[in-house]
Amino acid sequence: MRILVADDDKEICDLLEIYIKNEGFDVEKAYDGQEVLNKVKHLDIDCLILDVMMPKKSGLEVVKEIRKESALPILMLSAKTADIDKIRGLTNGADDYVVKPFNPLEVLARVKSLMRRSGYGTKHADSGELEIGPLIIRKDQHQVETVDGIDIQLTALEFGILYLLATNPNRVFNADEIFEKVWKQESLVPAKTVMVHVSHLRDKLEKATGGENVVKTVWGVGYKIEN
Repeated sequence: MRILVADDDKEICDLLEIYIKNEGFDVEKAYDGQEVLNKVKHLDIDCLILDVMMPKKSGLEVVKEIRKESALPILMLSAKTADIDKIRGLTNGADDYVVKPFNPLEVLARVKSLMRRSGYGTKHADSGELEIGPLIIRKDQHQVETVDGIDIQLTALEFGILYLLATNPNRVFNADEIFEKVWKQESLVPAKTVMVHVSHLRDKLEKATGGENVVKTVWGVGYKIEN
């Protein structure tokens, strides 16, 4: 599996390369936003570690471009600690973020978690197809489409939320439960982080299905998909 590390600070790229290679992954490096897009387009990349502040194209601009065509797992790096910057990164399609200065082992753990959830780089014989409402979900292929054949590009976390709700129809999950089951970590973040992902997921589903409210909010409780 190949991981692309993108930061205009070459020392950071070299440091992460050492840790990632020690885990048996191949590493590509990029030092500006345009180079990232070129490598994602022409190489087989399984995960992207991307700095927010990149020359030529910012990290957020890069994420927007990638999300037009791919559900590639993306971990953002940022020196900014304000919540708005974190939420902006997630809203634009990034799956997770780490604030600088960081522990390389934490970055590596987040990357492995993203790749495990997304299924990138893994081949399966069984498609694990699930049909619910207007959607067809293929878990092992990380693929979602409408019954009319419209493909829906989701991030790894958006897909995880959708699959959790779809495989437990009519059950209401609160934000903490969703975080613990999809992020596979104890919930230590504000509920608004989950809310942002759910909102982005709902927008994509409504656009593809012609306005159907697939993910329903149970006010004051959580979210569900009805069967």
